[in-house]
Amino acid sequence: MVSEDRTEEKNVYRCPVEVTLDVIGGKWKSLILWHLKHKTLRFSQLQRLLPRITQKMLTQQLRDLERDGLVFRQVYPEVPPRVEYSLTELGCSVVPILDQMYEWGSCFDPEQPGCAAKDSSAAS
Repeated sequence: MVSEDRTEEKNVYRCPVEVTLDVIGGKWKSLILWHLKHKTLRFSQLQRLLPRITQKMLTQQLRDLERDGLVFRQVYPEVPPRVEYSLTELGCSVVPILDQMYEWGSCFDPEQPGCAAKDSSAAS
């Protein structure tokens, strides 16, 4: 589900891959979803898991994922406020794609044993 303001930014998607990349593409969104795939995390936990992301960028990426319906943001009325993030049902539907990306990346990395890229470079 892509939000209305997002569809106004882009006219019409010509391919479902465009939609997928628009929603989960970029440097951080897939990694955020990957870390949320098995557990609910607080903002500070995500920051520790993604040490190179800035606070501003993490906030923006989480807002985008929440707006697109992939991430649920739970705010607890405590002092200080506690905020937790988890995958929605739609977000969970992306997990098989992330698993495939993990498998592909594992095989693409020439340092991995049994890597297809390593095997093909040795043949040349």
